[in-house]
Amino acid sequence: MKNIILSLGGSLIMPKEVNTEYLYWFVHFIKRLTADYRFVIFCGGGKIAREYQQAAQAITTKISDDAKDWIGIRCSQVNAELVKSAFGRLAHADMITDPQMKLNWSKKIYVGAGWKPGHSTDYDAVRLAAGNGIHTVINLSNVEYVYTKDPNTFSDAEKIEKMSWKDFRALVGDTWNPGLNVPFDPIAARLAQKHKITVRILNGNAGDDELRKAIFGKPFKGTEIS
Repeated sequence: MKNIILSLGGSLIMPKEVNTEYLYWFVHFIKRLTADYRFVIFCGGGKIAREYQQAAQAITTKISDDAKDWIGIRCSQVNAELVKSAFGRLAHADMITDPQMKLNWSKKIYVGAGWKPGHSTDYDAVRLAAGNGIHTVINLSNVEYVYTKDPNTFSDAEKIEKMSWKDFRALVGDTWNPGLNVPFDPIAARLAQKHKITVRILNGNAGDDELRKAIFGKPFKGTEIS
């Protein structure tokens, strides 16, 4: 039985409203793999978290970064509760909110959410992986690759299929800000480099074949960082 950690972006769970069609596909896709795999799925806060953070900033300019992070954490927990309920009895009843825990795998699926301020659920996924001897984290969002520049701004941005943690960290920096929108959390990247954890980044909407390839460790349409 192989263990995989997925970091499921909030942009997939709720791009504008709850994406029930996507979640139906995702849940049934994961269920089909549980004969050979066990999963931990960390759910991000996504767009709804950023909207609440921006609203809080508009109401009072004195809001702290920690307070904005807590808004994001609570949004991720709501998303995680939704995902956990969709798996029914296949999922552990308790949501993971502390990635320092040791997994006992009494269920084949665990669902996790935000932990504490200072980073995103990407960090929580890497932290849990490091503490439980899991060497791969798969990051699902609404982007296909890591690019040399923001492809929405620069027409000459080039996709990167494989890169080192050193190169990735040079690209995204070492600073976390609440609501930061990057391919992978810079704080999580530092921890992943330290523990030699491989992260595979791909578009969660790429379909069965690409996600299956990423889980199986075969060439896929996305970026692998190690």
